[in-house]
Amino acid sequence: MFIPLPFYNPMDALPGIELNSLLEYLFKFFLCSIRLSAFLISSPFLGSRVIPINVKIIFSLIISLFYFGYLSDIQISEQIIDNLFIIVVVEALIGLSLGMTLSIWFGAASLAGEKIAATTGLGFSQMVDPDTGSQTPVISLILDLFLITIFLSLNGHLIAIEFLFKSFEIFNINNGLPSIGLVGLGIEAAGAMFYTGGLIMLPVVGALLMTNIAVGIITRAAPQLNMFSFAFPVTMLLAFFIMYISSQSIGNAFAELTKSSLESIENVIAK
Repeated sequence: MFIPLPFYNPMDALPGIELNSLLEYLFKFFLCSIRLSAFLISSPFLGSRVIPINVKIIFSLIISLFYFGYLSDIQISEQIIDNLFIIVVVEALIGLSLGMTLSIWFGAASLAGEKIAATTGLGFSQMVDPDTGSQTPVISLILDLFLITIFLSLNGHLIAIEFLFKSFEIFNINNGLPSIGLVGLGIEAAGAMFYTGGLIMLPVVGALLMTNIAVGIITRAAPQLNMFSFAFPVTMLLAFFIMYISSQSIGNAFAELTKSSLESIENVIAK
């Protein structure tokens, strides 16, 4: 007795997975990963030139994969296909805006280090900054590493990535240009950078100002002593001593800087 064999469908070997669905999921994954990739390129620590670009790409894809389940309900329509270029530009703009905001906030450490180096006469002690590729005073590099250490110890990078995914609830994909709040976010960060940098360098610069005034009075009273040649090493030692005794205060200022930078991003996302 002949028993007909059932019809064999090649797609039965992969139940639940069709080629069209797979391409659609890959397209959605591409749209969801643009914002995160742009953020990682422009953020303070993860966007450093020291980290290879391959590591950044793999890291952004892995994080996007974890959160893809919450963002995979995007409906691919003809409108998205027609406006694909604009959507990619807007998504990259949002990620770059959030990452550059943190970078501007963290520029307070470099600003304070440059002013301290110029006041103490350590401006000639420079190294090549791997992030910018330019000559930067050593004190600025030390303060930058100090700030990055505090930022990572407070899990600031995890909080920033969490805020980035919360931004999908406010700035949806294919929702047009973002609000003007992103521009105000950068302006606020620039003002806070100069303000915080001034507070960090104030103890060292203030003590050195008082030292230079004392040296000037002594030189005026006794010109034959030539106190300026003696005051140069004294000012350098005094600067390192003041930075040592005020390290806890600088650490608290950096912790507050991290908190304020993340709160500024949260305020824009929460609106």
